[in-house]
Amino acid sequence: MEVRIGVKGAPRELVLDSAQSGDDIQKAVDAALKNESPTVTLTDDKGRRIIIATDKLAYIEVAESEGRKVGFGSI
Repeated sequence: MEVRIGVKGAPRELVLDSAQSGDDIQKAVDAALKNESPTVTLTDDKGRRIIIATDKLAYIEVAESEGRKVGFGSI
């Protein structure tokens, strides 16, 4: 899954590819917000943990990962 995370006060969003399903990501975020946890932790496809302060979350967008495009295409 491709995950885009908007962070309050940051000019750019965080982008990561995750092996977690969209439902698992949503459950982790929902649980952190419901329990008023100070952070939410997501794991990317290389096993790295991304820890985000819940009070800084602006939005999270989850979508299917698109394959990497290589080379030149013709229009």
